[in-house]
Amino acid sequence: MPQSPAPVFETADEISAASVVVILQTAQTGFGPRASTLDAEMGGILSRACSDPAALIESGSCIDLIAPQSVSTKRVVILALGKAEAVTTLSLARAGGLLAAHLEGKGECAPTLVLDPIAGVDLPGAEILARVALGMRLRRYRFDMRNRRQGAGADRTLRVKLVGARGPDLTAALARINAIADGVEYARTLVNLPPNHLHPDNFHDHLEPLREAGIDIEMLDAAQLKELGMNALLAVGSGSARPPRVAVLRYRGKGAPAQPLAFVGKGVCFDSGGLCIKGGAQMFDMKADMGGAAAVVGLLIALARQGSPVHVVGVLGIAENMPSGTALKPRDIITTASGQTVEVFDTDAEGRLLLADCLHYAATRFNPLVIVDLATLTYSVTRGLGSIFAGLFSTDDAIASQMIAAGETVGERFWRLPLDRAYDEGLQSPFADLRHHAKDMEDGDAPYAAAFLRHFTEDRPWVHLDIASKELTDTDRPLGRQGATAFGVQMLEEWVQVTRNMS
Repeated sequence: MPQSPAPVFETADEISAASVVVILQTAQTGFGPRASTLDAEMGGILSRACSDPAALIESGSCIDLIAPQSVSTKRVVILALGKAEAVTTLSLARAGGLLAAHLEGKGECAPTLVLDPIAGVDLPGAEILARVALGMRLRRYRFDMRNRRQGAGADRTLRVKLVGARGPDLTAALARINAIADGVEYARTLVNLPPNHLHPDNFHDHLEPLREAGIDIEMLDAAQLKELGMNALLAVGSGSARPPRVAVLRYRGKGAPAQPLAFVGKGVCFDSGGLCIKGGAQMFDMKADMGGAAAVVGLLIALARQGSPVHVVGVLGIAENMPSGTALKPRDIITTASGQTVEVFDTDAEGRLLLADCLHYAATRFNPLVIVDLATLTYSVTRGLGSIFAGLFSTDDAIASQMIAAGETVGERFWRLPLDRAYDEGLQSPFADLRHHAKDMEDGDAPYAAAFLRHFTEDRPWVHLDIASKELTDTDRPLGRQGATAFGVQMLEEWVQVTRNMS
């Protein structure tokens, strides 16, 4: 896989011949015992550097100091965590990401992070170190398919020692954040892969990390989809030389309940728009139209690798939406797997057709407690919410509130949008059970798409996450470089763990 090796985190008792020492420090007066000892050895350089009260206010800022020759340490970095009362798991992860970027710019790969007791922070030391480590991992991820690049072949693995918390709490915290990072990084890699490297014919080959994590995988080919009546999914992929598939992923941890949580992901490996073909600029990023499926893969990896005692199934609808003589056409009428007929209009609104069959399949085969689908579905949700929020629609108020709160915790923000029966009026067709979409697709299409999908959920508790325009970023951010984001993985992992602990 063309992704960077994962950073390695090890615990240590004390600072011992560390070349690079990173002091985690809130905006408070004075250092803790370990930092004070190092400051004394360095003749008070650290305390003088932090004498300005504003020096540590901005979380993630780094004060970089070259140590005198009298001490064994070469460099000391003071990582600001901001005001103690403002420290959260998210602010710690972002600070860790900024630290990783700073160290990488200095060519440093073996820092020792030092945490002294911090007054006023309502988090245990193990969680503080683990969340900073998570940010470092996510920021260090790199996707690179260049064969000739500067430093190719050199071991640039980040190796971090953690001082200040030990024992089972830190071990458990690191196990969770490493599992989360594994899932996020692999979901990013799937989205970053070019469309000639990831497509319906070879998607199953890219699921090997799930098998290694103990997740059962079942692949349904086009013949099996036809037997199941998944004509909507088959129609989406009918213009491609590569027929569609469905991947069924199953994980059940020790002690997990019989009824699973079901996650459905849109896996359109490339979306040309079909016969209603997109313009060139719109098509450029359409390799990422499988971001929902990638997020489901990442979520299951994150849960399985930490051995979470949950029961989860994933259903991925995998296809390419291409123009050809056999492609889906406007005004086609399709009989879906649920038996409902759908009159098609814009073939570039293919995602809701694919999800219709997959939602019905998940609901009827697995009897889930709740169904969650993720899809890069509509342009209108981006126009309505901008770059800050993704759209959330739900038939269950409690689940919607829990997911929004989980998103705030990890920095993947969602805004609840209306799911009202009034939108069904725009989906009426004189010739079929449902119209594919409302007449004016450009005017508030996202709630019409959600209203359409609800008809295929078999009245199960259901959440629809429209993550359009969140799957890629064209700039570096604290928790990742430009490219794929794996948006949704962290929110759903947090939601699953919180709801599990509540039950």
